[in-house]
Amino acid sequence: MERVPMTARGFQALEEELKRLKTVDRPDVIRAIAEAREHGDLSENAEYHAAKERQSFIESRVIELEDKISRADVIDLSRLSGEVVKFGATVRVIDTDTDEEQVYQIVGADEADVKAGRLSVGSPLSRALIGKTIGDEIEVSTPGGHKSYEIVAVNWV
Repeated sequence: MERVPMTARGFQALEEELKRLKTVDRPDVIRAIAEAREHGDLSENAEYHAAKERQSFIESRVIELEDKISRADVIDLSRLSGEVVKFGATVRVIDTDTDEEQVYQIVGADEADVKAGRLSVGSPLSRALIGKTIGDEIEVSTPGGHKSYEIVAVNWV
């Protein structure tokens, strides 16, 4: 069974979503199905079919979240330090072509949000950064073409 790396914040978010699905969304959809059944003929009842589709989505997501939570490898970022980039690091880089500075944290796939500066550990940029240190330059292929970055800081927040 492959472990899924994530931060404590990411693990908590998955647990909160699972709890909401089980305690709020699941009972709501059960009520919606019951109400739709009261309207009669189920074969042409759009409300019933929509509620059943929603129920299917909820149940699938519950199974997916339970699987991820059971395989979670929660990394305690407070125990990490150093100048080598690894999972959980917050890395400040400078685009060597534009001198634009960017800050990224390397997190689990479910936590990734590029606009918020959180990169999935499996992303091309994260893979290029991991194992490097301050002062190293990296090259990475992006949808917009090749980019070059210099690592200027590695922090553990």
